[in-house]
Amino acid sequence: MYRFLGAATRRSVPPKSWSGQWRWSHQQSKWTLGHGWVGGLGLGLGLGLALGAKLASGLRSASPAPSPGAPRPDESPLGEPLTLTPAPAGLPRQQPAPPPPPPERFARAIESSRDLLHRIKDEVGAPGIVVGVSVDGKEVWSEGLGYADVENRVPCKPETVMRIASISKSLTMVAIAKLWEEGRLDLDIPVQKYVPEFPEKEYEGEKVSVTTRLLISHLSGIRHYEKDMKKVKEEKTYKSLKKMKETMDFNQDKDLKEIGGKNNEKGDFAKAKTEQDSETKCRNSKSVKKKNDFEQDELYLKEKFENSIESLRLFKNDPLFFKPGSQFLYSTFGYSLLAAVIERASGQKFLDYMQKIFHDLDMVTTVQEENEPMIYNRARFYVYNKKGRLINTPYVDNSYKWAGGGFLSTVGDLLKFGNAMLYGYQVGMIKNLNEKLLPGYLKPETMVMIWTPVPNTEMSWDREGKYAMAWGVVEKKQIYGSCRQQRHYASHTGGAVGASSVLLILPEDLEIETTDNRMAIPPRGVIVTIICNMQSVGLNSTALKIALEFDKDKSD
Repeated sequence: MYRFLGAATRRSVPPKSWSGQWRWSHQQSKWTLGHGWVGGLGLGLGLGLALGAKLASGLRSASPAPSPGAPRPDESPLGEPLTLTPAPAGLPRQQPAPPPPPPERFARAIESSRDLLHRIKDEVGAPGIVVGVSVDGKEVWSEGLGYADVENRVPCKPETVMRIASISKSLTMVAIAKLWEEGRLDLDIPVQKYVPEFPEKEYEGEKVSVTTRLLISHLSGIRHYEKDMKKVKEEKTYKSLKKMKETMDFNQDKDLKEIGGKNNEKGDFAKAKTEQDSETKCRNSKSVKKKNDFEQDELYLKEKFENSIESLRLFKNDPLFFKPGSQFLYSTFGYSLLAAVIERASGQKFLDYMQKIFHDLDMVTTVQEENEPMIYNRARFYVYNKKGRLINTPYVDNSYKWAGGGFLSTVGDLLKFGNAMLYGYQVGMIKNLNEKLLPGYLKPETMVMIWTPVPNTEMSWDREGKYAMAWGVVEKKQIYGSCRQQRHYASHTGGAVGASSVLLILPEDLEIETTDNRMAIPPRGVIVTIICNMQSVGLNSTALKIALEFDKDKSD
């Protein structure tokens, strides 16, 4: 029998021919049988109690189970129990680090802003949305809601890359400003000096000049996506009449209050006639339906353009819709011409020059949108069809409008860009710290010029503002005491195929020639950016509300 058992020493499992208590002996290197039924029973009971104690200890420590055949972590190689020495108090357990809590100072603002974004997202049916907030130059909150890729259930996160659409215009403005500061670009001479491929223009038989400055502020008269000049002019007329009517109503109500509210039959008759005439003209103007930008064929171009000069053929031979400088007409094609101006003034390809700027600004995830390259964390883009179903947007090639709406970015990069602009704007206001502070990427006087509203312009996303130089600007204003105070801010929104965006900068109100004070070191203010993979989502008012929430917590 024992010789038989000895033969079992070469087996990896105990013999099954005996119903006794088998155990492996490391000292004898063989399976051995317990001493009799009683010994086996006692040994089994002891092992059961030990196993129970170890199981309880294992549940407390939540240690992973050992692999089959490997020694247990609480046994020595000889099967003897080990005494577990507790880890030193200074060494933490190896556990996944929890996400850092939001800064306590802005916890209220983050909670209310998150709730607001959830409401907006649900209201418009956006698949995904990403937000980033910076306060005084430091990113204090970034978060993604919903999905960057609905089909594969990829959630949005701060690193998600999306189309920034017309925020690209503000990036292009930096290139123009740099060339202007270096004396390599004159803003007020005809663009034909730099781009002779763009033909000289006439308006109503009169020779006119299109300059870089007019192109920047959308005053050149170059068309947008709508090619029908008649429709565009009728729409502009309708808006002018509507604005005139609102102004007249306000002034007449004000006059009535000044005379004590007395009725003036002659004035009432004139007012009624004016309203009737205005309504008739408005109805006639509205009878011609204006196409939305997203109904224009050129927005969905699939053609690849090798350079900015080549893309000019889309519009260079079209007539001007207005005399340059006379009226505001938002035009992405105007920025396509500006890209050609930058190429000629810099002596570099437009994208090469922009990548140098992105490098200087530490915008490591900002690139031109191309289909072929692998761009990590790139979102997909969506729209609702006529049946209300969410679908993927069609493929588009944005090479014809890199400067006006062709870049991809993240909220982190946009916050860096906003802080660089705010720093340059404010550094000139700090009189006694100028020698201690590094210069801004753009000079203070350049930033003041960029953020100064231009006459005859409009800011479509906030009627209280004006367009400046590739930024919309709302100036500080307060009409009545203890009433609404309009804050000064600069922003730009964007709308592209399957994407919406906004970048808003709310500067702190610094006094000119501030004394030497650490609290005045720029950038001072709140910056908010939101990007979304759904088109036609208005985000400026949401960004402003979020900025004011953080500004309130900052002040408190």
